[in-house]
Amino acid sequence: MQLPTDPHSHAGSSPVRVRHLVLDLLVDFDTRSLTGSATWHLANPDAAPEVVFDVRDLTIASVESVDSDGNATTADYTLTTPDPVLGQGLRVSLAGATTLRIGYRTAPTAAALQWLVPAQTAGTQPFLFTQSQAILARTWLPCQDSPGIRFTYEASVRVPAHLLALMSAENPQQLTASGEYRFRMAQPIPAYLMALAVGDLAFAPLSARTGIYAEPATLPVATHEFADLEKMVAAAEQLYGPYRWDRYDLLVLPPSFPFGGMENPRLTFVTPTILAGDRSLTSLVAHELAHSWSGNLVTNATWNDFWLNEGFTVYFERRIMEHLYTGEYADMLQVLGRDTLHHTIAEIGEASPDTHLRLNLAGRDPDEGLTEIAYEKGCSLLLTLESLVGRTHLDTFIKEYFAHFSFQAMDTATFLDYLRTELLNKEPGLEARLQLSDWVDGPGLPTNVPAVASRRFAAVDQVLAELSTGTAPATLLAGTADWSSHEWLHFLHGLPPTLSAAQLQLLDETFQFTASGNAEILAAWFPHTLRAGYAAATPALEHFLRHVGRRKFIVPLYRALLATPDGQARAHYIYGVARANYHSVATSTLDALLAERT
Repeated sequence: MQLPTDPHSHAGSSPVRVRHLVLDLLVDFDTRSLTGSATWHLANPDAAPEVVFDVRDLTIASVESVDSDGNATTADYTLTTPDPVLGQGLRVSLAGATTLRIGYRTAPTAAALQWLVPAQTAGTQPFLFTQSQAILARTWLPCQDSPGIRFTYEASVRVPAHLLALMSAENPQQLTASGEYRFRMAQPIPAYLMALAVGDLAFAPLSARTGIYAEPATLPVATHEFADLEKMVAAAEQLYGPYRWDRYDLLVLPPSFPFGGMENPRLTFVTPTILAGDRSLTSLVAHELAHSWSGNLVTNATWNDFWLNEGFTVYFERRIMEHLYTGEYADMLQVLGRDTLHHTIAEIGEASPDTHLRLNLAGRDPDEGLTEIAYEKGCSLLLTLESLVGRTHLDTFIKEYFAHFSFQAMDTATFLDYLRTELLNKEPGLEARLQLSDWVDGPGLPTNVPAVASRRFAAVDQVLAELSTGTAPATLLAGTADWSSHEWLHFLHGLPPTLSAAQLQLLDETFQFTASGNAEILAAWFPHTLRAGYAAATPALEHFLRHVGRRKFIVPLYRALLATPDGQARAHYIYGVARANYHSVATSTLDALLAERT
């Protein structure tokens, strides 16, 4: 299969590809650095006289060719001119070499690495975690940092003896006396799925193949929250075939983690902001689990094809939740997702090419394209296809797609050819009814998008209607007793933006929004309090922004804060205090946002 050249990798056009990595690292919390070597075994060393790697802000100590007896010889190499987004190309002359060892050291400011002091964790020890997506793996190891290039790996990692090290690989379940850990990943993965975490961590099994890693204080809450994990894996297998990664464990990170989750193979990283106490936010785990098929098993070839990861994953996630918790539950997720999609399209601009599924991100940071368009418009395309061919036919197609292209990369053009051959061309006129080109290469939402609705949200809308006519919130309390987080989110999203501080106070006294322990609810409540100047929520808002680093929450909240009369000064003050708690994925966005308002 001929794949397009990756515009975000110096190695993307290199004909010589890696096949296996032997990683040796020392983790130093004092210097906030990783030091060691990456030994790369090459798949096709005769394809060109040199091989190219991606590096960014790495100190290269040595580059050597290694023969079959382990003898090392210095290899010639050059580094290209640094680019602030893409880093540098490390070009190594092969001269017949089949294995290369690169000695290196990371910078304390490496964008993929977040070093946390004890005060930023749930315990008394420091913590390190990586976030490699989209193109940040090159900031902590020299690699061919393109999603279309896969490799297996093994690693030896040395850490302080009282801390546990974990990777996206076969993992230990308890401390070693020496602080040295060995890892193995037998299934080939792209570089963005490389992951490392080090901290005061404990493990609790949930089934023979699932379990939870977390800081000791967090572990009991997490094991309760994720009790249905094995059921999720089993439901996913029933839908789209066997789980191919052996184990499926979760690692609950400190709150500075910038995403809801990251689908690192065998070890999904998740935010503690989904620990709501009632298992109401675990659709995020279903999403990351679904990535074990759509993304990890069949991977977007470049970041222009990101929708092939996320559109399938959102659709798959909601099928898992429907299987476990009924269609009414999944309906709520569809409505919330569609609302988010409409908001994203309005924010980007309906005519913008960034609302296409197939993107053109050359010359830009690919992170700019990782929006809800890929997630929710991609899911909506599959819902449209389901409405035309029926769920049974679509399920058969998806299951065969995952099986046929397992452990391979997929670009949009190749997928469309496969879709036409295996499904669309079998029924005359089906592609035209699907309006496929409008979905993939057109802006906004096509006219044939299926409507989504929720019976349970209709009941929420009735409560909102009663409030709008002047009904006191307290008289509606009984009717909301069994609402899930999703119903409360729909309620908060449905509140008019013109409510006064006094009206918000009545709502708060009745429903206790400001005191909620649910991060999703707080993130939906605070914009109302900021618009209205509801001062009673200010301490909780500031605490939230200082301690939660999830970009989905904090970026909209800073925008809302900046829109208030004294918001610029307040936002800069809070950000000055909180910035050290945020990962570079978040600060890169927030630095630019606050600079615009200076």
